[in-house]
Amino acid sequence: MKEFGRQFLILQVIVSLVICVDLTLALVSPNNNRCSEGGSISRQDAFKAGFAGFAFLAGSPETAFGFDNKVASFDRPKRKGPKPNDLGVMKRMDIVGEEYVGLKHCGSAPNCFVSTDNIEDDPDHNIPSWSWPEEYGDDRKKAFEQLVSTINSYEPGQSNIDGGGFKIITNESSYIYTQFESLKNGYYDDLEVAYIDGYGKRNVQVRSSSRIGYLDFGVNAKRINYIAKDLRSKGWDAPGVEYKTHQNYVIQNEIE
Repeated sequence: MKEFGRQFLILQVIVSLVICVDLTLALVSPNNNRCSEGGSISRQDAFKAGFAGFAFLAGSPETAFGFDNKVASFDRPKRKGPKPNDLGVMKRMDIVGEEYVGLKHCGSAPNCFVSTDNIEDDPDHNIPSWSWPEEYGDDRKKAFEQLVSTINSYEPGQSNIDGGGFKIITNESSYIYTQFESLKNGYYDDLEVAYIDGYGKRNVQVRSSSRIGYLDFGVNAKRINYIAKDLRSKGWDAPGVEYKTHQNYVIQNEIE
């Protein structure tokens, strides 16, 4: 298995180098628009561009080999799955064809929860939003600073999940996006929290979902419940995933 993991790693490096060489050739090509507009590009500049491309591929969150806060390392191929291209807050269509502004809907698989889906349309995946303490008033900045602090204090490996660690990828005034990785297989899950106008004065919307596979064996529920519990200790009204109201999820994922 270790030898296979090394071969897989070498293959990734080779592919990255091929891409960078291709980028370099494109830059020095006489058909390159930048060259035709402003003259030729030096070999040194081309090399720098190719090396920068390799550094980007090697260091980006999607291609890096695990997160710094992982509990252990495994020399085996990772199955991260592609990052969904429609994460974030945007206009969407619900399952009955009505337009709304919210987070990405879950689909049919029992491996996702989201608070912006209508509970009447999708009770299996809907969860309540979180509300920051009343004493914060309209201080959204304070609320999101506390959300960031809470996420950063998350314990990789709790309840035997997310042992590969996690990282906040996007940290904005009204939106936080975090990636989590499983320990052995390197599956990636996506967690989003967002303030969206029209959903309540102090409400924060939540979405946690697996990228690949059909079942999650309770991972997303455990992650949400861990973070929600921490927020409740800080005065938030932060419900978790109630198994009694999500029996289809419990049964399919064989949660005891």
